[in-house]
Amino acid sequence: MKRHILSALLLAVVLCAGQTALAGMATPIAETGLAESGPVKTGESVLAWLSKPLFTLNGSAVTFSGLFRALLIFLFAVVLSRFLQRLLKKFSQNQKSINEAAVYTIGRVSHYFLLTIGFFFAASSLGINLSNLAIIAGALGVGVGMGLQNVVNNFVSGLILLFERSLKVGDFVELSSGVMGTVREISIRSTLITTNDNVDIVIPNSEFISSRVTNWTMKDASCRLRIQFGVAYGTDKDLVRKAVLEAADRVKLHATQMPQRQPKVWLVNFGDSSLDFELVIWLTPRSVRHPEKVKAAYLWEIESSLTQYGIEIPFPQRDLHVRSWQVEKPITISETAAELQAKN
Repeated sequence: MKRHILSALLLAVVLCAGQTALAGMATPIAETGLAESGPVKTGESVLAWLSKPLFTLNGSAVTFSGLFRALLIFLFAVVLSRFLQRLLKKFSQNQKSINEAAVYTIGRVSHYFLLTIGFFFAASSLGINLSNLAIIAGALGVGVGMGLQNVVNNFVSGLILLFERSLKVGDFVELSSGVMGTVREISIRSTLITTNDNVDIVIPNSEFISSRVTNWTMKDASCRLRIQFGVAYGTDKDLVRKAVLEAADRVKLHATQMPQRQPKVWLVNFGDSSLDFELVIWLTPRSVRHPEKVKAAYLWEIESSLTQYGIEIPFPQRDLHVRSWQVEKPITISETAAELQAKN
């Protein structure tokens, strides 16, 4: 990609410089009477080819040299935007106190701004009157009406996400579909999310605006997690608390610095066949991005601790009460299966 951009820039510079040089040489050569020489005729033919009108736009003739000049201007804006984004990225890496999400937002907004400025300058070099935007607005309206609604919707949604900052690069989010992952990039049309399985998912920006999104790390990197489990009726509740807290201490994926965020065991419900408890823990900023892994680790230790203390983990049970039962003839134990089948 870089080689193609540099090649296009070099070609545009050479052509524009060649056109200027040939234009400056045309008059002196004609005055000296050497216009019929071979190299001069070749130069004049190239100059004529570059100055040949291709079509008329807004009353101005568009030539090959004008197209190359417009391309040069726009490519310059692209290169300048890439350079600015790399500069901001290096600055954020060197300054650890700088918020990377804010730097990313500045980079994306400046990228769109420079491309827009480059487009308008390139259009102006072709002779397009920018003071009359009715034609451009009409063309955009036709494009949106002909099937670009989703593209425009995703673009506007991306701008809302960047400026509102309800979703930032580095946030751990959960979509309404159940997809969980870290935001890696917010582009014009879509947002890139990487799951804990290292799978990259491209999601349209409009889905973050129109659907429900859970941002686990929007303001505070730590959050509370509830792990449910049940024990048999008749079990000592204090013994359950002791066993489960010992299990939580062996995992150590929760916050322990603040007294109000220490692990707790709550009795939350009287179930059909069990006493329902919850282990409530506050996750650390690092473990909050792996909720499934954390839950599996705590459940593993909870089961081991309950087994160690001899606490029964019940399974669903149902009692069947028979109100009436009629038997024509009692079945004796001495009757074999063959005799019963012969009677039937």
